[in-house]
Amino acid sequence: MLDDRPTGHPQPAAGAPGEAWFAGRRARGVLERVDVVAEPERLATPGWWAVVGTFEGTVTAWRFAQVAPDDGADGRRWTGPATDSWRTSLDRAAYVAAVARIRDDIREGRVYQANLCRVLAAPLPAEGGEPDARALHERLVAGNPAPFAGGVHVPGEAWVVTASPELFLRVEGDVVTSGPIKGTAPTAAGLSAKDRAENVMITDLVRNDLQRVCAPGTVEVTALLAQEQHPGLVHLVSTVRGTLADAASPVLWRHLLAATYPPGSVSGAPKSSALDVIAELEPVARGPYCGAVGWIQVTADGTVRAELAVGIRTFWWTPDAGGTLRFGTGAGITWQSDPEGEWAETELKAARLVGLASSR
Repeated sequence: MLDDRPTGHPQPAAGAPGEAWFAGRRARGVLERVDVVAEPERLATPGWWAVVGTFEGTVTAWRFAQVAPDDGADGRRWTGPATDSWRTSLDRAAYVAAVARIRDDIREGRVYQANLCRVLAAPLPAEGGEPDARALHERLVAGNPAPFAGGVHVPGEAWVVTASPELFLRVEGDVVTSGPIKGTAPTAAGLSAKDRAENVMITDLVRNDLQRVCAPGTVEVTALLAQEQHPGLVHLVSTVRGTLADAASPVLWRHLLAATYPPGSVSGAPKSSALDVIAELEPVARGPYCGAVGWIQVTADGTVRAELAVGIRTFWWTPDAGGTLRFGTGAGITWQSDPEGEWAETELKAARLVGLASSR
């Protein structure tokens, strides 16, 4: 268990409004905000940081004044948007056509795999202040527990609640681990050869990414095609780990993010070409969806412990259009993809969580 006692420089008892909660801990009082891409060295400051990264590449961290064990539900009441108010950035016909276009790109050798996503949005007005992110978290934990559940709410800066099942990066001293998910079905019996091929392809991509920041010969796949059961569906998950070549670097996060971001499981292979395809086919930005969300802790001696999830099964709220709640869903497209089947996978991934977030 991580030590939640203050580390490093003395910290004030309180900071600016804001809170975050991950891995059984809850933090309050924002001390500072950092653009991680522009100033990664500031994450060497001892303390506990919450992190939100967008798929498009902005990564922000907030250092908190108070960190304590999370004592569980506050009993807050969540009031979400109407069930029938959700709209999608790609409707069924557009999504199916985009899958067909990606298959054309695969046939022509442009990509091997690309993750095609759509963003659901529903009006959620800010009445007397921003919506209660913690209340949505409690609703999701009760109805859809997830290994990397958490949230960050800094008024005016971040409103993100995640029920992510997928590990992007775990850092424990000089060891880094990633757990890419590819392959989804309602039950294990529904997992196909396409799912397994897709997982192996992305696992190899993640292995190559980590080799850019790890000591030679240390990167290994410790689990391949493991099955994980989650509420309403099953995933194929692989695990890749390695020993960081320079874990003590004050700009560790510059190196890690340059090597691995955005996550391979939600982009594609080759990653650079897949990102071009995504930019051509998806009409709206993904934002925190398919980015990263989680925490980083730096102890007084500079040791880093961190757990960042891939920002899937994730809601975020913005004040535009009077207040909008969003949720992303997608699927990995390969040559073996059936366009209608991929649309159905996006529906499967969204149905339970969007139902929980909607008012009934």
